[in-house]
Amino acid sequence: MLSDTSWVSSQYDHMLFLNTVEGPGGDAAVLRLKHPSTGLDTGRGLALTTDGNHLWGSVDPYRGGVMTVAESVMNLAVVGARPLALVNCLNFGNPEHPEVMWQLSESIDGLSEALLAFGIPCVGGNVSLYNESRGTDIDPTAVIGLLGVVDALESPPPGVRLVEGSRLLLLGHTEPELSGSAWAALQGHRGRGRLPEVDLEAVASVADAVRDLVIAGLVQGAHDVSSGGTAVALAEMAVRSGVGFTAARLADHSDLFAESSGRAVLCIDPEKLREVLDLLEQRGIEHSRIGVAGGNRMSVKGQFDLGLDEVTASWRDHLPDALGSGTVQG
Repeated sequence: MLSDTSWVSSQYDHMLFLNTVEGPGGDAAVLRLKHPSTGLDTGRGLALTTDGNHLWGSVDPYRGGVMTVAESVMNLAVVGARPLALVNCLNFGNPEHPEVMWQLSESIDGLSEALLAFGIPCVGGNVSLYNESRGTDIDPTAVIGLLGVVDALESPPPGVRLVEGSRLLLLGHTEPELSGSAWAALQGHRGRGRLPEVDLEAVASVADAVRDLVIAGLVQGAHDVSSGGTAVALAEMAVRSGVGFTAARLADHSDLFAESSGRAVLCIDPEKLREVLDLLEQRGIEHSRIGVAGGNRMSVKGQFDLGLDEVTASWRDHLPDALGSGTVQG
């Protein structure tokens, strides 16, 4: 998320019944799973995430659907959960317009391809049609909710955070493609180009590896890479933890802002780094060491150097300020 959403989540009691282990605002919420009859703790957790990206859909509703499911799977993986079932809400314009009916059909096909690849059933959903803004059909937007389970919830998930002195790893393959990204939209290229290829088998492998590392207690912080790319993922980890970072090997705009599927940033204790790298190499997971967490600056060599306090203030205040003035854009 490109801004702090606590203005929204704070309107609701997300601590009801005191089962919340990981609250809203991160990659996925996690709840203790209690026995329905006895109310006793089962030692398992319920993980939930909702995702949707209208920018992807505006470029390619089929591949946008695939990428949305892939993002949800990664969101569960970084909290140590495996996916169980999905629901959807398909939001489209006027289906009497041929192009909108085509978008709807393509989006459903894309979702189906990804669900079949991951072995996830779609157990429900709804469709919202005839949506317009100022007389124009909205972008095709498939929103999904993915439910997963943490089989052994012995401790809270690592969360979207950095730890002073930890090492930063980027897992997964980055396609040098910016179409459909938040960066492209800001540059005036919204709805143009071609979305990056999605290797669903590779996404599943990365998700499995991340999940296993989290469950094994080898990860201090974890965040999937999606909207805004690696740069935004690192920034979100920094502002949520109050710890900066120094990164390298992010040489151009694609490295920073591409939104390729099946990637995650991990924060690793230096003493456990070799064990983590060995596991990734054994499984053939593409990965790179991109930096170190620490300090009060957010710095990428040759790209930018920003004060953490300045970025945190912008991230925290953007959404309530925009909602108050009626200027939310995306």
